[in-house]
Amino acid sequence: MTAAAPIDRQEARLLVADAEGNIRHLPRAALASLFDPGDLVVANDAATLPASLHGVHRPSDEKVEVRLAAWVAFRDPAHFDAIVFGAGDYRMRTEERPPPPPLTPGDRLELGPLMAFVERTLGHHQRRVRIRFAGERAGISRGLARHGRPIQYAHVPEPLMLWDVWTKIAAEPIAFEPPSAGFALDWRMLAGWRARGVRFATLSHAAGLSSTGDPALDRLLPFDEFFHIPESCALAIEETKRSGRRIVAIGTSVVRALESAANADGSVRAGTGEARGQIARGALLRVADAILTGVHRPGESHYELLRAFAGDSLLDRVSAAASERFYRPHEFGDSLLIERRTGEPNEPGSDHSAP
Repeated sequence: MTAAAPIDRQEARLLVADAEGNIRHLPRAALASLFDPGDLVVANDAATLPASLHGVHRPSDEKVEVRLAAWVAFRDPAHFDAIVFGAGDYRMRTEERPPPPPLTPGDRLELGPLMAFVERTLGHHQRRVRIRFAGERAGISRGLARHGRPIQYAHVPEPLMLWDVWTKIAAEPIAFEPPSAGFALDWRMLAGWRARGVRFATLSHAAGLSSTGDPALDRLLPFDEFFHIPESCALAIEETKRSGRRIVAIGTSVVRALESAANADGSVRAGTGEARGQIARGALLRVADAILTGVHRPGESHYELLRAFAGDSLLDRVSAAASERFYRPHEFGDSLLIERRTGEPNEPGSDHSAP
């Protein structure tokens, strides 16, 4: 697989692994015709914050980059958990970024027009901290808009603008990185689903960082993430389950939100909540029957979530097929659609491959 820069939507590809273990290669535009009347597609409508902030650490006077990583209180712009790097920018691989100067409570971070203070370090990881911005809510929001940039990684060589990381359905800016599976959607596709009787609903999930550059921290990903599920989405899920049709999650963030809000019968509680912990091999999925996602590598938190949908043998075949055909990974790459067998829990060691 090769690294992905933003690609022409018409060139994007889709690998489909169905519930019987069959693999197909299609243009991604074929998504408009893949689902059946009565199926429900659920997407994350979160817009992406300009969550990368460059500035100076006081009293060391060393340059730093602060990447906002999680809300402390949902939609409170004054407090965030963050990852702090030393000098440099996205052009350097995250794993090679230098650590920040020693950070202690009370340290001041001058970030363009914004001033923030380190409240405490989190765990035993020096670069993971809780920060507090000084000033009023409106001033903080204006400062983020003026000075912040999208979080970006070295596999995309050109600097990204904020509109590059917003999906076509982006609404409230609450995510720290884009809910990138949603890049597959456009209004033509939604209109095609509507014409065929395929239902569509949205929730909002504050998608967090995909990499910290620290292997120990990366093992903790994803961090806890807030979400909001509208009453209309919860009702659509209930009606879809009652009719025996499928729930298709657009992205890992949607799966995390739905399964975090799920009741034992597969219905979903409306309202705001927090997705905690990881979904991985052996997890019992109560809501999602299929997932549309990007191309991920074993060991990544996104890939671990896929192991709740399919056994390792099938995922090995998916990875091999994607590699052989040079599917593009990362947030602007190609897509995978993976189904699980309806009504069958994905127990540890289970495999949904065809016999």
